[in-house]
Amino acid sequence: MFGVPGKAAVTLSPRAVAKITALMAASGSSGLRLGVKKGGCAGMEYSLELAETAAPMDEVVEQDGARVLIAPLAQMFLIGTEIDYEEGLLESGFRFNNPNVAEACGCGESIRFKDMPEAG
Repeated sequence: MFGVPGKAAVTLSPRAVAKITALMAASGSSGLRLGVKKGGCAGMEYSLELAETAAPMDEVVEQDGARVLIAPLAQMFLIGTEIDYEEGLLESGFRFNNPNVAEACGCGESIRFKDMPEAG
């Protein structure tokens, strides 16, 4: 929908591929749906959920057996994003290296995209 022909909207690190394929295998889902929604102190948040099927307008990105389904309204905000997965002693989770982000809150859970009006 908003992508560049011949180029995936997002890329996955090897750790993200391993985690997504493990989640898909454990749940029997067809992929991980990625979206954005209003919320958090910076205005927007990423949303993730396991998906049974791709919705008609989802952008489907497949890499090394991992499948990410990008919700239509999120596609323009995610172009060029690299998704990683980090494991630590205190927290583990997906990390997004998104060139479209202007700022993020201190905890890294909430973001504001470039050229987006202030939430309020």
